[in-house]
Amino acid sequence: MSKLVKAYSGPLALLLAVMAVGISAQTGPLKEANKREADLVELTTLDKTIKLDIRYATSNNFVGRPVYTEARAFLQRPAAEALLSVQKQLKKQGLGLVIFDGYRPWAVTKLFWEVVPQDKRKFVADPAKGSKHNRGCAVDLSVYDLKTGRLIPMPSGYDEFTERASPDYKGGTDEELKNRDMLRKLMEAAGFTVNPNEWWHFDYKDWDRYAIYDIPFSEAGKAGGKIK
Repeated sequence: MSKLVKAYSGPLALLLAVMAVGISAQTGPLKEANKREADLVELTTLDKTIKLDIRYATSNNFVGRPVYTEARAFLQRPAAEALLSVQKQLKKQGLGLVIFDGYRPWAVTKLFWEVVPQDKRKFVADPAKGSKHNRGCAVDLSVYDLKTGRLIPMPSGYDEFTERASPDYKGGTDEELKNRDMLRKLMEAAGFTVNPNEWWHFDYKDWDRYAIYDIPFSEAGKAGGKIK
């Protein structure tokens, strides 16, 4: 029984227990018909100035331990091509993209759902439905200064489960809001939509054409997809 269930008693505890059993009983992603085959491109092949900060491969994340065995990031080819166009625009300003996460195997989404408290679940995807990360069409990112290598200021940190994470948050400094809105404008122009709860999370427009995948990074990288 999860820590969440143990925190309650009576009818509510029974309901939470049933929910937990239902989630844990699901051993694989939802099967959907007529979806495209995965064509995952490793983002480090796009441009050498795209920087990785894959925190899920470290203990520096909300789970508190590594959930990825490798620090790698992938997107479906059309989404990767769109992301490259954003990188080119940023480089004109002496800036570059920092990638926190891209394609995410379904099993990791299941883990996130199980460990996050119920009142914070708006920040993670329900594994019963899968996520756009599982489809290879979502990316978590920010922007860094090419000269210093440092992240530029944003209203919140990555994976911060507070109101400051909202792309419409009005607090913060003028510089933070300007940087956040600049990133959003560039990403939206490339065909991405910002997540309503997370300024760093963007979904590509054709995400529903792809299935929910549970391909490990070791398999995703074998295709060696590159954009020419």
